[in-house]
Amino acid sequence: MDTSLLIWNRVISWTDIFTNIISERDPKFTSELWTNLYQLLGTKLSFSTAYHPQTDGLAERMIQTLEDMVRRICTYALELKDCDKITHDWCNL
Repeated sequence: MDTSLLIWNRVISWTDIFTNIISERDPKFTSELWTNLYQLLGTKLSFSTAYHPQTDGLAERMIQTLEDMVRRICTYALELKDCDKITHDWCNL
């Protein structure tokens, strides 16, 4: 839960919140970290149908968007000289 709160406080609270996320059935999206984040956000997680290319494409695009957001925030946070230790350590994962 600590990592989930850190992501909430340092990343997601700066952005718009998704009310519904459609994801593939990858275990990384059903992990404890993501489950806690979904609860904090009040987000509903829906899974795509197996072998449904249209939905899989949407899920892949969403993953790419989230990766870009996190990468940009980490790049910005690392440029700050007075950046707190937690953010700096987290962005260096």
